[in-house]
Amino acid sequence: MTANRLRALSAVLWDMDGVLADSGDAHFAAWRGLLAERGTAVSRRQFDDTFGMANDLIVAEWFGEALTSDERRALGLRKEERFRGLLAGNVRLLPGVTAWLERFQGWRWRQAVASSGEMANVAAVVAHLGIGNYFDALLSGAFLPRSKPDPTVFLHAAAALGSAPHECLVIEDGVPGVEAARRAGMLCIAVTTTHPAERLASADLVVESLDDLTPEMLNALCQSRG
Repeated sequence: MTANRLRALSAVLWDMDGVLADSGDAHFAAWRGLLAERGTAVSRRQFDDTFGMANDLIVAEWFGEALTSDERRALGLRKEERFRGLLAGNVRLLPGVTAWLERFQGWRWRQAVASSGEMANVAAVVAHLGIGNYFDALLSGAFLPRSKPDPTVFLHAAAALGSAPHECLVIEDGVPGVEAARRAGMLCIAVTTTHPAERLASADLVVESLDDLTPEMLNALCQSRG
């Protein structure tokens, strides 16, 4: 990447689940086991459609007014406890992640995790994957008033890194996350871990895997943005 393009961006904001971590099956298993206790179920399509949103919104989407806000919160916390118990053997780095973490670090870009997940999950997964030293900040949107596609978690992450929104690159896999990046005025690369490319079309670039992303592609993306 050319020096002038390096100056155009200074930070990368990583979503966690489906971007850094191959964790979708573990999250789905945690929900499925918990809901089975309640005599109900959720389909994989329902799960995929809400993946990347905060638990309160997910549970509200699935149950509507059948649960109070306190009940939704309690259910979400129980699900996350189940998820953290499933990390070993079920959650791993996605292809290309390590190479890009190292490349961004070599370019002296600041890096943050900006996830809708609980902070306990963010910390646990980052520690489990052994990638904590790459990040300058870890942010959770779980306690924000609005989840993705609201851009607040990305704006907070940019502020934590001392970068303006237009200096940030977001890497996402979720439809709400891509929309949140767009609303934040940030460049966005989407990976098709969870959704097909056509559902992520509002991203600036869509790749099947970070293994497929090259510095030349990123440079061209920056040039196209001007």
